[in-house]
Amino acid sequence: MKTNDQITAVWPGRPYPPGAHWDGQGVNFALFSQHAHKVELCLFDEKGRHERLRIAMRERTDDIWHCYLPEARPGLAYGYRVHGPYKPEEGHRFNPHKLVLDPYAKDTIGQLRWGDALYGYTVGSKREDLSFDRRDSAPLMPKGRVLEPAFTWGDDRRPHISWQDMVIYELHVRGFTMTHPEVPPELRGTYAALGSAPVVDYLKRLGVTTVELLPVHSFLNDHHLAEKGLQNYWGYNTLAYFAPEMRYCASLKVKEFKTMVKTLHSAGIEVILDVVYNHSCEGNHLGPTLSMRGVDNASYYITTADNRRFYDDFTGCGNTVNLEHPRALQLVMDSLRYWVEEMHVDGFRFDLAAALARESGKVENLGGFFDAIRQDPTLNRVKLIAEPWDLGHGGYRVGNFPYGWAEWNDRFRDGVRGYWKGDDGVMGDLAQRLTGSQDLYGWSGRRPHASINFVTAHDGFTLQDLVSYNEKHNEANGEDNRDGNNHNLSWNCGVEGPSDDPEIQALRERQKRNLIATLLLSQGVPMILAGDERGHTQNGNNNVYCQDNETAWLDWNPTPEGDALFAFMQRVIALRRAHPSFRRRNFFHGKPLEGSAVKDVCWLKPDGLEMTPEDWNDAHARCFAMLISGNGITERGPRGEALRDDDFLLLFNAHHDEIAFTLPSGGQGAWRLMLDTATQALPPDENEAACGEAPAWTSPSYPLQGRSFVLLSRAARPAENTE
Repeated sequence: MKTNDQITAVWPGRPYPPGAHWDGQGVNFALFSQHAHKVELCLFDEKGRHERLRIAMRERTDDIWHCYLPEARPGLAYGYRVHGPYKPEEGHRFNPHKLVLDPYAKDTIGQLRWGDALYGYTVGSKREDLSFDRRDSAPLMPKGRVLEPAFTWGDDRRPHISWQDMVIYELHVRGFTMTHPEVPPELRGTYAALGSAPVVDYLKRLGVTTVELLPVHSFLNDHHLAEKGLQNYWGYNTLAYFAPEMRYCASLKVKEFKTMVKTLHSAGIEVILDVVYNHSCEGNHLGPTLSMRGVDNASYYITTADNRRFYDDFTGCGNTVNLEHPRALQLVMDSLRYWVEEMHVDGFRFDLAAALARESGKVENLGGFFDAIRQDPTLNRVKLIAEPWDLGHGGYRVGNFPYGWAEWNDRFRDGVRGYWKGDDGVMGDLAQRLTGSQDLYGWSGRRPHASINFVTAHDGFTLQDLVSYNEKHNEANGEDNRDGNNHNLSWNCGVEGPSDDPEIQALRERQKRNLIATLLLSQGVPMILAGDERGHTQNGNNNVYCQDNETAWLDWNPTPEGDALFAFMQRVIALRRAHPSFRRRNFFHGKPLEGSAVKDVCWLKPDGLEMTPEDWNDAHARCFAMLISGNGITERGPRGEALRDDDFLLLFNAHHDEIAFTLPSGGQGAWRLMLDTATQALPPDENEAACGEAPAWTSPSYPLQGRSFVLLSRAARPAENTE
C-alpha cells in the first residue's frame, strides 16, 4: 500500500455514492456542497495526526464534488477544507482553515480536542461569529477513515419479532457492561462486551426480545462538560451519522459492532438504535465548525428566515437539521439504509421525532421525511419508533404519527405512575393505558402496538429511585439542580432516599412489583429500562446525561432484593409470552362479541358489579378490576387458527387499606392465583402457567392488600361462536 505522499494519480471519479467508497481497486470521494467555490481533500498519516497531501477536487456534478484515487486503500485518514463565502447573516459559514469531517464518514480516527481553533470565528471577538478565524483546526479534529466494509455475515437472520410479541430493553452499551464481573476487563463498556456470552445469556434469561441502544453514532463531548471534567454519557450529540462511536469499540474496528449484532441475532434478540437526526453537535451560531456547518451550513440547517445568521432551534440543542433540503434528507435516508443493510440493525427509535416532521416551521404528519421512509423498500420493513415531541411550538404530537410508526407513550408513563402514587381521578386514564391507548391510536387505524409503554426510561428516575425520592437530586451535574424534569410523579414511600426501615423497604419493593406487573400485562409494547430488574439506583439523579461513572453504570453486585426482583420480572415476562390475552393485535371492543353475551373486557368494582360512568368519575376511587375474556381474542394465529386463552382478572388497589374484592362467577372451575405483589411469592413459570398449576382460590372474595396488584386466571367457558 502506498503512503499518502506517494499517491500521485487523481482521476475524475463519480458523484455517487456519497462519502469515501472503496471499490476493491481504489477509493472514490464525493462531497455535496451547493454553495462552495472550491473543495480540497486532505489526506493524513495513518494515525490522523499530520496532513500529508491536499488535493483540489475539480469535478463537480449536481453540486457533488468528486474525485477518485486509484492508489488509495482502506484505513486512509482524510478530511475536507471547503472554500466559499463567510457571510453568517446570509447563512454561509465557509472557512477553509477549518478541517471538516465528511458527513458520510463511516469510520473515524482520533478524538476531538477542544480549542478555540475549532471555531470559524475568533472566540472573544466583539463581533462574535461575524469575525473570521484563520487558525488551522486540523490538529484538534477527528478524521474520517476509509472503511473496508467486508464482513462475513454467514447465515445471519433478523429475528423478525412481531410487534405484539416484543419486550424492549433500553440499555447503554457502556453503562450496561462496565462493571460486569464475567466480562473481561479489557472488553467492558464495548460492543464486544454486549455481545459476550454472559451478557447475552442474561438477556435471554430475563426474556427480553429486543435491545434498544442509546446513541451509538459517533458523538462529541460537549465543551461545557469537558470544562467541568464531565463526559457526555448518553450520546445525544451526533458528529457522524454513519460511524459507530469508537469509545465503545475495544478493537477500534467497525466490524466489532457487526459481530455484536450477529451474536444477538443468533440468540433471537433484535437490535434497535436510538438515533439523533434532529440536530448535530455543532450547536447554535456560536458553536464550532466541525462538519455540516463548514460543508454547507445554509443547506444542512434550518436558519431563521429574517436573519440567516441564527438557527430555528426546535431541539434545545442550538440547531435543527433541515430535512426540507433534498441533500439533507438524502443524508438521513442514506444513513438509515446503511445501518439496516450494512450493519443489520432491526429498527430505530427517533429522538425528538417531531422535529423531523417540520416543514416551514410547522409539524406535518405526512411530510417529506415520512413519505420518503414509507416508500423505501428497506426502511418500511423495519421497526420505526418516534419520540413524538420536540421543543418547538406544536411539537407535542403523541398519537399523531403516521401509520407504520410506534410512539413512546408518555401518557402511559404518567398514568401508571400517578395511579400507583395514589393521585386523585386517574383511574379512568389508567384503564385507557391498560388497553393499549385506543384514545390516542385507534382513530388513525393504528393498533395497540403503536403504543410503546414505559414507566421508566434513560431520561428520568430509575424504578428504584421512582419509589425512593420525591425530588430530583442532580447536584453532581454542576447545574445547581436546575436540570432534569421536576414533574416526576414519584413517591418516596415516606422517607427521601435510602431507608433502613423494614416497612418502607417492603413497601418500595411492592410498589416496584406493582409497576412492573402493570407495564408487562398492559396491551401495547412494553419497554424496560436496563437495571430496573435489579433495583439499580442513580441516587435520585434523574438526568445522568453527563455521569459516565458508577452513578449511571449498572451495578452487577448481587443483592437478595435484586435477585428477587429479577426473578419476579422474569416470570411476568414469561406470563406475557405464554398468554395471547396480553399481546392482542387489536383493541378491545368492550361490548358483547357477536354470538356471545360475554364482553372481551369488563371493568368491575370491589363489590363485583360493573363500573358505571359515575364510578370512573369518582376522584377518590382507587380500586377496580379488569376482566379479560379468553374467548374475546378476535385475531387468528399464524396458521389461521382461532386463538383462545384463559380468562384473566387483574385487581388493582392503590388504597393503603385492604379491600375484600368480590370475584366474578362463571367460567370453567375456580379462579387460580397467578400473582400477588403483596407477597414475595412468584407467579408460576411459563410451563406451570400453561398447565394450570397455579393454586386455586375457592373463596368468593379476595383479600386485596393495600397498594397491591393481583392476577387471577380461570379456564374460559367454551366459545359459543368460534367463527
